[in-house]
Amino acid sequence: MKWNLRMVAAQRDLWRPTEVLAAFQQVGFNPSLSKVAALWGGAPVTVRLDDLDKICTALNCTVADPLQAEPLADTQAVPESGQQAVGAETQLQAGPLRPVPRTRRGSGPRSLPPS
Repeated sequence: MKWNLRMVAAQRDLWRPTEVLAAFQQVGFNPSLSKVAALWGGAPVTVRLDDLDKICTALNCTVADPLQAEPLADTQAVPESGQQAVGAETQLQAGPLRPVPRTRRGSGPRSLPPS
């Protein structure tokens, strides 16, 4: 995902984090100036959905405007020499991998808490 808060704000003639903060405050969203500056300066690691909703309300945009999907890079490289890595006998499907749940260390059922 690409974070485009600066582009969306610029399209609304907002050029500084303080101006964006003022727009946020008009819709009842009151983050700190440092949080707005962090959102302004780069892609956040996480954004709460209710905060994203308030950002979109303040900037009169949809979620697709500040968050733009980018195509995934082709993670499957084809070896040029025709050799395959060990364990690569089967061809994987293109796309993101799914997480595998961790197994528990104990083989039996969970123990009960002390009484």
